[in-house]
Amino acid sequence: MERRRNITPDEDEALILDSVRQFLKRDVAPFAHELEARDEYPQEIADKMAELGLFGTTISAEHGGLGLSCMTFAKIMEEIASVWMSVGGIIGAHLVMARAVEHFGSEEMKRDYLPKFASGELRGGIALTEPDAGTDLQGIRTRADKDGDDYVINGSKMWITNSQKGNILAVLVKTDPKAEPAHKGMSLILVPREAGYEPSKLNKLGYRGVDTCGIEFTDVRVPVGNLIGGEEGRGLQQILNGLEQGRINVAARGVGLARACLEESLAYAQTRKTFGKPICQHQSIQIKLADMATRVEAARLLTERAAQTYDEGRRADLEAGMAKLFATEAAMENAAEAMRVHGAYGYSREYNIERYYRDAPLLAIGEGTNELQRIIIARQLVEKYPV
Repeated sequence: MERRRNITPDEDEALILDSVRQFLKRDVAPFAHELEARDEYPQEIADKMAELGLFGTTISAEHGGLGLSCMTFAKIMEEIASVWMSVGGIIGAHLVMARAVEHFGSEEMKRDYLPKFASGELRGGIALTEPDAGTDLQGIRTRADKDGDDYVINGSKMWITNSQKGNILAVLVKTDPKAEPAHKGMSLILVPREAGYEPSKLNKLGYRGVDTCGIEFTDVRVPVGNLIGGEEGRGLQQILNGLEQGRINVAARGVGLARACLEESLAYAQTRKTFGKPICQHQSIQIKLADMATRVEAARLLTERAAQTYDEGRRADLEAGMAKLFATEAAMENAAEAMRVHGAYGYSREYNIERYYRDAPLLAIGEGTNELQRIIIARQLVEKYPV
C-alpha cells in the first residue's frame, strides 16, 4: 500500500479554505440576497456551518474543535464576508465567548461547555453593550447579586448577536457595583437561554439576517458555578482578552467586504460601456479601481500581521486595533466607490452593491468603534516608544 504523504500546515489550510469556498458557493451565495432582503435568519446555513466544524474553528482539538490558528480563522472570515458579511457574525461572536471559557474557565467548565460550543450544539455570543454603555464598558449597570448558590441577574443589554437563535451568552455584569476602580467589580457569567432572558430583535440598516437583539434580564437565576474563572472582578480583563481575536475577526470581515466591492466593480467596469468603450478604460474609473485594490491588499497585510502576533502568543491589541481600523474604513470607502462605479445600478436592490454599502458601517462601529481604536493605538504607541 502506498504511504500517504504528510500534509503540511499550509496544505491543511488550503484544504480548509477550499472547503469553505465550496460551501459558500453552493450554500450561501445563491440564497444571501433573498434572505438578507427578508431579514431572515439563515438557519440552514448556520446548521451547515456546524457540520463543517466552523463553530469550533479556534477551539482546541483537545476540546472538540478544529484548533485552527488565528491566521487561518482570519482567512476563513474574509472568505465568508466576501459572500455575505452577516454570516460571519454567527461564528465570530460565538468564538469570543468560547475563548473566554477556554482561557479562563475551570477544567470542569471547559469539559462541560467547550465540546458543545465546538459542535454547535450550544451557540451563542457575548452580551456587553447596554443602552447607556457601549465603548465605556465600565459604565454597565446590569447586576448579578448572589443569592445562596445562585446569581440573580437584572438589567438590559443591546446589540447582542446570537441572542435569539442562539442558546447561551457570556454576560458582563456588575457583581460589586461599589468597587473602585469600576472594573474590579465586573464579572463574566455564562447564562443559558433556558434561564429565562428575553430577547427582542432590532431593526437594522445592514447586517441583516443575523439575530441582533436587545435583552432584558429580570431575576434571571444561574448557578454560581457559571462564573467564568470562579473569581469575581475579572470579567473586564477576560473579555478584553477575547476582543483581540474579535477585532481581528472584524478586520478580516472588512477585508472580505472591501474585496467583494473591488471584484464586482472590476467585472462591471469591463462590461459596462460609455462613449463607445468599457468604463475601465476611462481614467476616472481606473483611479477608483487602483485605490480600491490597494486598500484591500493593505488591509489584508495588517490583518495577517495582527493574526500572526496573536498566534505567537504576544499582546496584539496594537496590531488588532490597526487592522480593525484600517480594514473597516477600507470596506466603507470601497463600498462607496463601488456604488459610484456602478452608478444607478449600485443604488438598486437588485445588485449586491447597496447591501455592501449598508453592511460596511457596522464594521466601523462594532467590536469597539474606530474612534476607540485610534485611542488604543495611540496609547500603545506611547507605551511602546517612551521618550
